[in-house]
Amino acid sequence: MAVGIIALAGSSAMVTRMIGRGKVETRVAQAASYRIETLRLAAYSTAPRCTAGAFANGGPVTTNGLTESWTVPAAGKVRAIQVNVTYHTVRGARTATLQTRIEC
Repeated sequence: MAVGIIALAGSSAMVTRMIGRGKVETRVAQAASYRIETLRLAAYSTAPRCTAGAFANGGPVTTNGLTESWTVPAAGKVRAIQVNVTYHTVRGARTATLQTRIEC
C-alpha cells in the first residue's frame, strides 16, 4: 500500500507541473494570436492595404513576463508575418513562434 501511495504522490506532482506548463503555454499562444490580429487590423485599416504605420516590425515588448517581438516584411503582395514570444521557465528562457501570411 505504501508503494501505491508514493507512486500516487509522485504522479500528482508531475500532473501539477504539466498543468502549470499548459497554463503558461496557453498565455503565450494567446499573446501571439493577439499580436497577429493587431497587425492584421493595422494592415487592413488603410487603403491601399498595409500602409499603416503600425503595420511594421516591432518589439521587444514585455508584458506580464512575456516578451514579444514581430517581423513584418517591408514589401510584397503577401507578407509573411512572424511573432516570437519569449517566456521564462525553471529550465531557462523558451521562445514560441507564430507565423501567418497577410495579403496586402
